[in-house]
Amino acid sequence: MFVQNRDALKRRIAVAQGEIPGDLVIKNCNIINVYTQSILQGDMVIADGVIAGIGGSYEGRAVIDAGRRYAAPGLIESHIHIESSYLSPEEFGRLLVPLGTTTAIADPHEIVNVCGIKGLDYMIRAAAKTAMDIQFMVPSCVPATSFDHSGAVIYAADMAEPLKNPQVLGVGEFMNYPGVTAGDPDVLDKLMEAYKAHKPIDGHSPGLHDSGLQAYVSAGIQTDHECFTVQDVQERLALGMYVMLRNGSACHDLPNLIKAVTPITLRRFLLCSDDLHPKTIFSKGHLSEHLRICVQNGLSPEAAVTMATLNAAECYRLEDRGALVPGKRADIVIFEDLREFNVWKTFIAGTEVASQGHYIPKFTRTAYSDVGSTIHIADFTEEKLKMHLKGHRVRTIDIIPGGVVTGKGVALVQTDSSGNFVYSPDMDIVKVAVVERHHGTGNVGLGLLRGYGIKRGAVAVSIAHDSHNIIVAGTNDTDMAKAVRTLTSMKGGIAVILDGEILASMPLPIAGLMSDQSGAWVDDQMEQIYDKAHTILGVSSVVDVVMTLCFMSLPVIPKIKLLDTGLFDVEQFGFIPIEME
Repeated sequence: MFVQNRDALKRRIAVAQGEIPGDLVIKNCNIINVYTQSILQGDMVIADGVIAGIGGSYEGRAVIDAGRRYAAPGLIESHIHIESSYLSPEEFGRLLVPLGTTTAIADPHEIVNVCGIKGLDYMIRAAAKTAMDIQFMVPSCVPATSFDHSGAVIYAADMAEPLKNPQVLGVGEFMNYPGVTAGDPDVLDKLMEAYKAHKPIDGHSPGLHDSGLQAYVSAGIQTDHECFTVQDVQERLALGMYVMLRNGSACHDLPNLIKAVTPITLRRFLLCSDDLHPKTIFSKGHLSEHLRICVQNGLSPEAAVTMATLNAAECYRLEDRGALVPGKRADIVIFEDLREFNVWKTFIAGTEVASQGHYIPKFTRTAYSDVGSTIHIADFTEEKLKMHLKGHRVRTIDIIPGGVVTGKGVALVQTDSSGNFVYSPDMDIVKVAVVERHHGTGNVGLGLLRGYGIKRGAVAVSIAHDSHNIIVAGTNDTDMAKAVRTLTSMKGGIAVILDGEILASMPLPIAGLMSDQSGAWVDDQMEQIYDKAHTILGVSSVVDVVMTLCFMSLPVIPKIKLLDTGLFDVEQFGFIPIEME
C-alpha cells in the first residue's frame, strides 16, 4: 500500500467513505480490474495521488467525465534500454507518457558500458525531469563478456552503492550466462550483491536449456526476454521464471509467442520492448501496440492489460501500482476502446500528464557534460580495413531478418592480389569492421556480413551493443574509412557515405548514444538515414539499417558476432578465424 503519512491516510479513508470530497473524480469509466479479469462500470476518486475508492458515487474538487471510456492501470515497460531510442530520458518520457506508459524499468547498460557508473547517475538525474516514473536496474555485465573492450568495467564492488538507491530496483540482465553456469568467481560476487540488497535479478539466456538453464535459475535469476520459441517459454515457465514477451524495433517475438499465454500461465508474463526507435514510437506507439497485438491474436483485453501492469509491478516489487483499486497509486490510462488502445488521457499519481496525445508538464533537460561523447581512436587508417586472406573459402555472419540472432555461414569470395576481400555485386556479402573507440587501442576487427543488402558506399554507427565501439559495413574500404572519420569528427553518431560524401548523418553527443534534440528531430534525421541507405546504397528492405548493425558485435547473442579483436563464435564462446581450412 502507498501511504505518504498519517494525515494523508486518515483523509483517504474519509474520502473512500464519501465523508469528504477527493481531489479528483473520474466519472463514467469502464474500469479494468486486473485481479478479477473483469470490467466495472463506475467512478474513481483520488486523494493525494492515491486511489481512494472505485465504483461508488463520489465528490471531488475536480471532476473529469470519461464518457464510458476504458480506464486501465498505467502501463509498465518491464525492460527497456532507453539509450537505444537515441533519446535522452527526458525526451523518452515525453513521448511515451501520452501513449499510456507511466512506469519504465530501464537497464542503462549501454551508457554504463561507455561511461561507467557516472552513466547510471546521469540517467537517474535526467529521469527526474520527466513525469514518467523511470526506475533502473544496475547493469550486471559491463562489458557483456571478458572478450569485449568497452569504455568501463563494472565489478561487484561497483554495484554495491547503486543498489542502495531506492530508484534502483535490482540487477540488470545477466548476459554472461556462461559465467553463471561455470560458477565464475566475479559473476558469483555480483550475484551476491543482489542477494545482500534483497533485490531481483533480470536474465538473458538465449539458447540455454536443460541442466544449464536450471543452474541459471538456481542462481536466483527470475526473468528472461530472450525466448524465441514456445518451447523456450514453456521451459522457463516450468522453472518459475517470468517471461517477457518482447516487441521492439529490432525483435518482434510477441506475435510468435503469444500462443503460450493461457489462463493458467497468464500471471507469469510481462510485456517489454528492449530496444525502441522513435520511428517505431511515432508509427506504432509503445505498449499500446503490444496490447493491440495481444488482442488481435485472441487474448482478452483484460489479460493483455494484466501483463502490461500488475504482472510487471509484482515482478519488480512495485507494490504501490499495477491495479485500479483503493490504496494503489493513481497511475491511470484511459483508452478510447479495447481494440486499438488509442489513449485519451494519462494520469500519474493522480495528476493529468497527457491528453489526446499531448504531454502536459513543462519540459526541461539536465546537463550531460560529464557523459559527453568521446571518441578515442588511435592510428586508424584505411589500410587497417584491408584483409589478408590466404584463400577464398570464408566464414560469414549471416543476418536473419526480424531479429538479432545471426547465422554461421560459409562462402567463396573474391580477393585481390594482396588477399583483400573484393566486393562482388553478384553476392550479398560485404566487409564489416569494428573499430575500438574508447581507449585508443588501435584495434580493428574485420569480418564478412551476408544479408545486409548494401550495394554501394558504407554505413557506420557508434552504437554497437554492448561495448559501443564503432561498427561499419560497406562495399569498399575508402567509404568505410570515411564513415569512421565522420563519426570521429561528430564525436559519435550515425553516418551514411557514398563516394566519399556524407549522404546523411546524425550526431549523438550524449556518450555517442543519445541525441540532445527532440524525438521529432531524431525521427526526421533517422528517416533521411534510412531513406538514403535503402534507396541509394541498396540496403535490404527486410533489415533495419541501423539496428541490424548495432547488434553485429554483441557476443552473447548466437551464433557469431564481430568484436574489435576478431570474429567470435557465441556457441563455442571463443574466437574463430575468418578463413576456413
